[in-house]
Amino acid sequence: MRLGLHVGYWGLGLSAEQQLDVVREAESAGFDSVWAAEAYGSDTATVLAWLAANTERIRIGSAIFQMPARTPAMTAMTAATLDHISGGRMILGIGSSGPQVAEGWHGQPFARQLRRTREYVEIVRMALARERLEYHGEIYTLPLPDGPGKALKMTIGTVQDRIPIYIAAIGPKNTQLTGEIADGWLPTFFSPEHVGESRALLEEGAARAGGGKVIDGSFDIAPNVNVSMDEDIERARDAVRPLVALYVGGMGSKDKNFYNALVRRYGFEEAADEVQDLYLAGKKDEAAAALPDDLIDQTSLVGSKERIAERIEVYREAGVGSLICTPMAFDPDARKRMIRDLAELA
Repeated sequence: MRLGLHVGYWGLGLSAEQQLDVVREAESAGFDSVWAAEAYGSDTATVLAWLAANTERIRIGSAIFQMPARTPAMTAMTAATLDHISGGRMILGIGSSGPQVAEGWHGQPFARQLRRTREYVEIVRMALARERLEYHGEIYTLPLPDGPGKALKMTIGTVQDRIPIYIAAIGPKNTQLTGEIADGWLPTFFSPEHVGESRALLEEGAARAGGGKVIDGSFDIAPNVNVSMDEDIERARDAVRPLVALYVGGMGSKDKNFYNALVRRYGFEEAADEVQDLYLAGKKDEAAAALPDDLIDQTSLVGSKERIAERIEVYREAGVGSLICTPMAFDPDARKRMIRDLAELA
């Protein structure tokens, strides 16, 4: 099992030099990859280009490029450029984001996401393979009909023979699709205790792909896991609670919150209702306090080194290929200590 470092959104209280110092620490400690995120602030591509230019070995991953923010062709262009800047270290992670960001920030309709994702990936793969982009789908048509558009092919190739494409998926149908068309899966709030259900969905998708595709070591299950290392288990959990409450309670509307739905599928229906009601009422601290300890423990790495070491083995046994860790510490020295400890434990 490989280790990844998730730097999240830009900054989070760290200067540029401090952030780079943390990433270099991860590279020195043997971490396989570093990942950056975007929502409606910092973009992922700029951060990855900067990290690639200032590191040597660690792979760079987008977690995620928002599909509504870029056309498929633009995503292919960006991935190919980053592959060149990094010397062949690019991992392309994409996701549909959510309706509030897609429609409120990017002005793109959030509809027919399964079909949209399938076509998006097909076009990205065509572009990266330097095929002429002539595509007639239900969502995308290239070139546009009855106009001056021309079927073009990308002027540059890639360093890697094939840039791996990972998809961030939460719902059952999206997870099936990921097993069918992607090289890896980027789950959030992944619970190894429920990997059986997830693996079954991925395998159903792989079976649809044909060609003998299976969910084995060549397919990367790569969850992003919050890490809080502290001998005081309650203090460790408390460090994670605000972020989990944000997603379960406030990342979306009352009627459409994918993370809330995920927690329900894990069996925390009553807690999901309570956390969401409190959060949407502006009672964020109470929402965080209402999160069950068991939910925190299932979806995060919290507690002492010994406790986290035991949980890392659970993730390994669940078939996780890349454990992407988000250190829950705003002090750069604390982050670096956690990175060194994780490398030793894993």
